[in-house]
Amino acid sequence: MKLHLASGNAHKAREFQALADAGALRGALEIVPARAPGGMPRVEEDTGTFAGNAGKKARALWEKLLREREKSSGADRQPASGEPRPASPCHDVWVLADDSGLCVDALGGGPGVESAYYAGPQGDGAANLAKLVRVMRDVPDTERGAYFMCVLFLLGPNGAGHMFEGRCPGRLTREPRGGSGFGYDPLFVPEGYEQTFSELSETVKNNLSHRGRAWIEMTRFLNTLI
Repeated sequence: MKLHLASGNAHKAREFQALADAGALRGALEIVPARAPGGMPRVEEDTGTFAGNAGKKARALWEKLLREREKSSGADRQPASGEPRPASPCHDVWVLADDSGLCVDALGGGPGVESAYYAGPQGDGAANLAKLVRVMRDVPDTERGAYFMCVLFLLGPNGAGHMFEGRCPGRLTREPRGGSGFGYDPLFVPEGYEQTFSELSETVKNNLSHRGRAWIEMTRFLNTLI
C-alpha cells in the first residue's frame, strides 16, 4: 500500500518510512515523498491548528494526484459530440499529512503551530532553533517543560479524512546537543531520559516521539484495511 506524503521535507519522509519498516505493518507500506509526483503544492498553513493544517496539506496533494490520474487516463478530456464521457479512474489514492510542532510551557504553548516559521517565513530550521535558545535563555530549569505534538491526517480514496494524534512530553536544555535529528530535536529531552532527541538512536526516538505515537494509532486503523 502506497501512502503519498504531503510534505517536501526529506527528513520526514525518511522518518515515516523508518516507522513503517519497524512497525506492525512492516513491508506493507511504502512512503512516497511529494517530490515523486512532481512536488508538493504550495499550501498556506493558516488554519491556526495542527489538525486544520494537516488536513489542508493532505487535501491539496490528494486533489493534485487525482487531477494527474484523470489527465493520464483521459477522463478529463471533453468528449466529442455524442461520445460518452470517459469513466473516471479508480480513485485508490491514499495521502498522509502531518502537522507537528513544539509547545513550550513558558511560552504559553508557543511556538506551536508556528514552529516551522518561528524565526520568519523562510522556514529556516537553524534560525528557529537559535531563536528558541535565545528566547528561553533566562527561563529557569524548573520552568522549561515542553512537549512535541503531532497530528496525522490520512485521506482515503473516497475523500474521507481520518485523524490521529500523538504527544511526547519533556523539557528543554539550555544549549543544543547532538548531531542527528532535525528541527528542535537538539534542544528537547523526552520525559524519563537525559539525552536530547538528537543524541538518542533513531529506534529509541521513533518509539518515544510524537510522530511514533500518532503512527501507532494510525496503523491500528490501517490494519483493518490491509
